[in-house]
Order: sequence, then structure tokens, then C-alpha cells
Amino acid sequence: MRGDGLAASGTVELATTADTEDFGRTLGASLSAGDLVVLDGPLGAGKTALTRGIAVGLGAVGRVTSPTFVIAREHRAGTRPDGSPGVGLVHVDAYRLGDAGPAALDELDALDLDTDLTAAVVVVEWGGGLVETLTDRHLAVRLRREPDSDVRTVSWAWSSRGEA
Repeated sequence: MRGDGLAASGTVELATTADTEDFGRTLGASLSAGDLVVLDGPLGAGKTALTRGIAVGLGAVGRVTSPTFVIAREHRAGTRPDGSPGVGLVHVDAYRLGDAGPAALDELDALDLDTDLTAAVVVVEWGGGLVETLTDRHLAVRLRREPDSDVRTVSWAWSSRGEA
């Protein structure tokens, strides 16, 4: 984590999808290669919108869409908005990997995400309880959407392996 612009943990309400992307941009600007971000939230909570913003903050190149059917999409590094060298992004949707049992761990291992973590930021949707084993530390982000509204509540905190 680069450490600029975002507290190590917090909660914020975001009124629109554009606000979610803006928050993601701030988050992305604070990340560096090797960081793992685990997104948790129900369908429609804004996980992919947040990832679009993260990609912009990282300076990752390419259109960010949900990787549901391909499981993982790679976006190469370009230039960050501040002009500094960008960082690549690997965007993963772990929904189809199933439960955190041995078969899911084998599928996760086949993605070689631990290799990607040396040169990119890895953002995983639906990965809670599964991908945290890839690193000693990860950023857990929880998104909740208010019923009948675009308002989202986003909470985030850095966690280390073994923390409850």
C-alpha cells in the first residue's frame, strides 16, 4: 500500500454509482503491486463499479467489466492520473469457484494469482474465505446497497493472516 489518500480502515456512504467509482479511484491511488483486495457484497452492491474506479486510480489500461464468465481479467499498467507509472490489475470473480473446500483451492491455485501479486494489484469479488491465503495481508472491502436506492455503504480494513 502506497499510503496516500485513504485511511487504513473506515466506512463511507456513497450516494451514486459515480461516487462508488470515485471512491475506487481514491482507493486505487493508495494501492501498489502486491496488494490483494477482497470485495464482499451481494449482487448489485457495486463491486464492479468500485473495481472500475480502482483501475483508474492504479492507471490500469482497458475497460473493466465483470469477469464472471472468464473468472479473471488482466489489465496492464499504464499511467496513474498523477502521471506516475501505473500498476497492472487482475480482476477476479471467485463466485464460480464454489465453497472454500479443496476443489476451490485447486481452482484458485490454477489461476496463479500468487504470481500476479508480484507485479499487479489483485481485486477479487466473492473471494472472502478463500483468497486471503494468497498473502500475509489483504484489504477487505464490504459493500452494502440500501434497498430501493443507489446509496451504498462501503467499509474497508486491512487484515493480516491469522487475525479474527
